[in-house]
Amino acid sequence: MSTLKISLRAGERIFINGAVLRVDRKVTLDVLNSVTFLLEQHVMKPEDTVTPLRQLYFMIQSAIMEPKSAEDAIAIANCSLRALKAVFVNPAVLADLSGVEELLERDRYYECLRILRKLFAIEDRLMGRQPDCDAPSGRDDSKFDPRREQEAASCR
Repeated sequence: MSTLKISLRAGERIFINGAVLRVDRKVTLDVLNSVTFLLEQHVMKPEDTVTPLRQLYFMIQSAIMEPKSAEDAIAIANCSLRALKAVFVNPAVLADLSGVEELLERDRYYECLRILRKLFAIEDRLMGRQPDCDAPSGRDDSKFDPRREQEAASCR
């Protein structure tokens, strides 16, 4: 069995299986079994859910922070995920969204959030939230088909 080490600074919070823990000094936690957790630095505030991928992130985050309502949050997240897969045409983005879908089926929520955080920069460029000069070279992230938006509206 492998051990997961989580280091926290004084005053930092961590969400573990729905419980909120705050440490009063720098600590390292050794997690010896399977646990659902979210670090405070990865918590998205509701007012920051201004794009579709961030909204999906928030839905999955809610499943971690409120395990009693996780089933509903994941059902909504799956609907949103299907809509996003209908809109994006970039093969790399679609592959990542398929990865999120697979991880959701296995209740691997933290790993879903990690993939979605990686996609935020691409989404920001597509939505004009960042200058194009920030795009990584050699990769075409501009493949977004607004005509497919109507197909994605089925979850709304």
